Amino acid sequence: MATIELRRTVDIRHDVDVFVAGGGPSGVAAAIAAARQGSRVFLAEGQNCLGGMGTSGLIPAFMTFGDGVSFLAGGVGREVLDRLIAGGGTSHHYKPKDAYGALPIRTEVLKRVYDDLLLEAGVDFAFLTSLIGVETADGRVEHAILAAKSGIFAVRAKVYVDCTGDADLAAWAGAPCQLGDDDGRMMAGTLCSLWANVDFEAFNKSGIGWQQNRLPDAIRDGTIFTVDDYHLPGMWDLGGGIGGGNIGHTFGVNGTDERSLTTALLHARKSLLEYERYYKQYLRGFERMVLVATAALLGVRETRRVCCGYTLSLDDFRNRAVFDDEIGRYAYGVDIHASSGGRASYEKFERDHRGLQYGPGENYGIPYRALVPQRLSNVLVAGRCVGSDRYIQSSIRVMPGCYITGQAAGVAASLAAQKGTDTAGVNVRELQARLLKLGACLPNATVMT
Repeated sequence: MATIELRRTVDIRHDVDVFVAGGGPSGVAAAIAAARQGSRVFLAEGQNCLGGMGTSGLIPAFMTFGDGVSFLAGGVGREVLDRLIAGGGTSHHYKPKDAYGALPIRTEVLKRVYDDLLLEAGVDFAFLTSLIGVETADGRVEHAILAAKSGIFAVRAKVYVDCTGDADLAAWAGAPCQLGDDDGRMMAGTLCSLWANVDFEAFNKSGIGWQQNRLPDAIRDGTIFTVDDYHLPGMWDLGGGIGGGNIGHTFGVNGTDERSLTTALLHARKSLLEYERYYKQYLRGFERMVLVATAALLGVRETRRVCCGYTLSLDDFRNRAVFDDEIGRYAYGVDIHASSGGRASYEKFERDHRGLQYGPGENYGIPYRALVPQRLSNVLVAGRCVGSDRYIQSSIRVMPGCYITGQAAGVAASLAAQKGTDTAGVNVRELQARLLKLGACLPNATVMT
């Protein structure tokens, strides 16, 4: 492959304490938390709004915020949910203490909630601004390189927080990462969607049950689907006859490769026509459904996992692990979507998904070390790319889990910047004390007095 040497001089447009790459749920939480500690924060978001998969990705529902007894995503996560409810952006019947099931999302309300929270916290941020590179020396990031409509520029920060979801900043800076399973295969993606003219009352009265119950019939008939995908997450009732679709899978996608993403998006848009025929022909209440929109982002469930000071594992999930350096606890079950179609892969998903769930009041700890990348001294990671194996990643990757790790990364980044320490040298007791003041759930913490 031919190469060129690219040289140019760019302005250092922002000189801050904490730079946050990515404005999804973990980035929002990190930026707010760092700013509330008195740090100067700049956040760069590549899309035209905050929220990532929950907004640009049109994910139609939150997974669990709690364990049925305790609210686990306390602090920023609680504020987001409370404001979303107050703004009519999710179920009015939600009980904060329960927080155990999926909650539908009205995307436009969530966008405004995020906007308001960052503005009130005094975070400096920019949309349509993408991370394109990092400059490092001796395991320390010196500058993040960004591209926007006005051109290319740099950000200099004391601490950098990678909330890109794909670990772009950490990986480009030299942190070791894992990608997918032992053969490099990753969970399938989904292009989420919005549908009009859905009669959920008629569907609920039909007695058919969950929306994938007749998938085997449709696949056996052989007239609708080009891929035998037995897993249909389904469509959520967003009110007013609008359905939020988490429908179909893009198998074989690599979210770190734009060519793979392009192929997946082309397939996903066409596959929704097949699912429209399925809903209309095999279910009740969907006969007049109309596709209104597909998401601006493909729903990517898994890419890089950063090798950190600790790697959360399936054993930690099974043992309801407790850590001295906990920054939060979480409870969503194992949810590894298959990497290929067919009955066998779906049955493997079902065994894991049904067998690796918690009962009320059960949860696992998340150690601070799982946010600290190896080989980098002033970088933290949050969101779906934290230090974990695939089992825990499939739990912690959902939005409430991202609020927990993002909030902790933001507070830790601020502490490191204020104290002049490496990220690995943050005083965990002080970190826990500050997280508790923000509202984090830390029942096992022994904090500073």
